[in-house]
Order: sequence, then structure tokens, then C-alpha cells
Amino acid sequence: MTVNTPLCFRGKNILAPMVRVGTLPMRLLALDYGADIVYCEELIDIKMMQCKRVVNEILETVDFVAPNERVVFRTCERERHRVIFQMGSADAGRALAVAKLVESDVAGIDINMGCPKEYSTKGGMGAALLSDPDKIESILTTLVKGICKPVTCKIRILPSVEDTVDLVKRIEKTGIAAIAVHGRKKEERPQHPVHCDVIKAISEAVSIPVIANGGSHDFIKEYGDIETFQKATAASSVMIARAAMWNPSIFRKEGPFPLRKVMQDYIKYAVRYDNHYTNTKYCLCQMLREQLETAQGKKLHVAQSTQEICEAFEMSEFYEETTALFEAKKTSLETKKQDEDDQMEDPNVIKMAVRFDKREYPPQITPKMYLLEWCRKEKHPQPVYETVQRPLDRLFCSVVTVADQKYRSALWDKSKKLAEQAAAIVCLRTLGVPEGKLCEGENHLINKRKREDQEHLNNGDHGKDLAEPSHKKASFAEESSDMNAPKMQW
Repeated sequence: MTVNTPLCFRGKNILAPMVRVGTLPMRLLALDYGADIVYCEELIDIKMMQCKRVVNEILETVDFVAPNERVVFRTCERERHRVIFQMGSADAGRALAVAKLVESDVAGIDINMGCPKEYSTKGGMGAALLSDPDKIESILTTLVKGICKPVTCKIRILPSVEDTVDLVKRIEKTGIAAIAVHGRKKEERPQHPVHCDVIKAISEAVSIPVIANGGSHDFIKEYGDIETFQKATAASSVMIARAAMWNPSIFRKEGPFPLRKVMQDYIKYAVRYDNHYTNTKYCLCQMLREQLETAQGKKLHVAQSTQEICEAFEMSEFYEETTALFEAKKTSLETKKQDEDDQMEDPNVIKMAVRFDKREYPPQITPKMYLLEWCRKEKHPQPVYETVQRPLDRLFCSVVTVADQKYRSALWDKSKKLAEQAAAIVCLRTLGVPEGKLCEGENHLINKRKREDQEHLNNGDHGKDLAEPSHKKASFAEESSDMNAPKMQW
């Protein structure tokens, strides 16, 4: 049995949170090269609250997926006890909600209080929190009391040493496990010297671990420099940002690897974990830096897919082998899932292998509308749709109940709406009722809509319920049946 020991923040070399850089491939690579703890990039609380947790069986990851199907945060078992989830938040309630969402998949939660960029500060987050110690205290206290994992925060220094130390002492009282200090003021940039003396004053003033950050420009050029920076700041640990972004093998005691090997190692993780090619390309460009104008850099610059990136680095064979493995695994999982579905299938559900193709129907006319119209005519309760989504491929299947009989398509669809239309088609075809297709000839629903529209015109009601402003009726007709349709996950 694996024992989940509390994360220690003393004597550690840590990958700093970096926007667009701290995604899963970079975090895993840093761990491979010797980092003790890795932070993800800052993720905004409001965006995370919209996400659902999905176990990705193909990649063997846990994904937090936005409503638009974009993966906002991806993690895996390899880093579960080493990754700190950094959040942008200015609200204690939202921060706690997000922390509870990800708590079981990460080693700790961090609140960003140091980012000076507008995208962070405009919502009162990041460095904007430094001027609101009451809010800082509220957020951190709520998290410490509300979750079981360690809570940390990352700040920048204030204009005076005294004010900075006072703030950190107040933060310490919230019960956090450690504090990371970027040794620059919020208006200072990387070219400005890091204030080691201020970090040292903080380290000497509090008992919790202090993590020194900001030494890439002045100190950290190779592994031995990490200790130099730690001693200069009297900090418990060191957090590395840009030096690790340029070459994550900075964490290797034995010395850095050649850049080409590092980039190939990074690409392997990017392919293995299906990282979006634009993010992969961005991180590789940060590593190439002054070599962007070389032949290698130009090949990377024109790459428009993960496959083309692999071609630019002579890794096509690896890409093809990995994608083939994914396809084989996907097929295997789908077959297994289908077998399970078949075993659990309700024998009373009538099935047909059909899909809804809107090109086969007049504008504004759908099978769901026809089915609803038929139910009203026959004095049956309106159709009830029950829709489920399969986590493996995120496809949908809907079962419609009409007059106590259930109907569904044997095929899974890419959206809830399409799945419901397909279920309606199965029902209509089983009943021998027209479904509204263009090939069926005269369409009584269209004629009905035209009569309703003409009545509105005759009554001078020009601005309401025309054609698909019968859309308000049509939309309600379809969507009203959705009100009773719980959306479940298989």
C-alpha cells in the first residue's frame, strides 16, 4: 500500500508555475531531471469551476474539461504526490470550490499572489491581492480549514522590507505550509536585480518554509548555482522559472543534457500525453531562444501540428508508433465498453442504427418536433429524453420514452442534440409515423407554421414568432422535453 506522506517544502528544488510552460509534459520532464516538486501554470478559479473531472483511459490521465471540451488541466499518477495546483483567485468561496474539485489528484494547492500581468490583476487576483491583506487572510484560512492537502501561496515583495515581513507574518498565521517569494516588486521585471536581502529577512522572520524565487537572471546558470541562491536568501528551498524553461535539465546534479536531447525528451511527453501542438511549439521555442533562426528553428516555426513538430526533430517514427498504440488502445476499450453495454442493455429498449442528418430535413423541422406533435395528437404525455455521455470518447446516447416504451439509436453521437434527434427518429420509424424528411413530400408541420405565421402577420404581430420565430415555439417544443432529461455519465 502506498503511504501518502505530507509534502515537505524544505531542501527542495522546485519547478515554478509558468503560464503556457507548466503543462504536463514540462512538469514530468522536470521530475525526470531531478525536480522535487512541480507547480502547474496558474489556472483561474472561474474557468476551473466550469470544468468536469474526466478519467482519460486512453492516456491514463485525469482531465479537467471545460464545457467547450478543451482540457484545462491534465495530470497523471506519476506526479500526483509532487504537483502543486496553482490557482488564480480573489474569492475564498470559489477558491475552496476549485480546491475541492482537484484535491484528490494533486499534492497541494497554491494561490498566486505575485503575478503582475493584467490578465491576473484585473480581476483582483495575483499581485493585486498584495494590497488587500484581509482578502489574502480570508482565502488562505478558508483553504487551510477546508481541504486536507497543504496550502501555499506565492507573493512578490512590497516596496519596504518591513511591510513585506509584516504581511508574511500575517500570512503565516493562516496555517499555510510554505510561502514562495519572488524577490522583486510587482513593477520590476526579470532584468532588475533580485532582492536577496528581502527574501533573507523573510526567511529569518518566520518559521514556515520560505521558497526563494527570481534567481534565474542573476544566479542560476547551472545546478550548483541553486545552492548559491539558497544560501544568499537563507531560504528553505528554491523555485526555478526561466532557467528551467530554457533547459529543464538544470535540475540534474550531474549537469545539463544537450538541448537537442532535452527537446526530444519533451516532445516524447507531448506526444504521449496528447499535448496541444501550439503549447508544445511555444515551449520548444522558449528552449531554442537564440537558435530560432537556425534551420531547426525555422522547421519548428512552420510546423502546424504535433506530427510536423516530430518531423522537424526527426521523430516521425516515434509519433507513428505512439499514435498507433493509442488507436489500438481506443479500439480495445471501445470493444470492451460495447460488450459491457450489451450485457447491461435493457431488453425493452427498441434500437435502430440511425443518425440525424439535418440536410435531409426542411429548415426549422426536426424529428423531435414531429414526435412531440404526434404525442399531442394521440394525447400521450410529451416525450422524455434521458441522455448519457460516455467518458471514453465523450459521445452521447439518448433514450426517449413515449407511451411507456423506450427507444434509442444504436449509434453514439457527438452532441446531446444529435443523440436526442436520433432517438426520436427510432421512435417515429417504429410507430410508422412520418418524421419530416424532405423525401416524404408535403410537410404538414411546415404548413402549420406558415398558417401560424400568417395569423401573426394578419394580427400585426410582425416582430414575434415568424418562421423560426416560430423558433420560440419550436425551440420550446423541443427544449421543454429536455427539462425532465437528467444528463448522466457512464
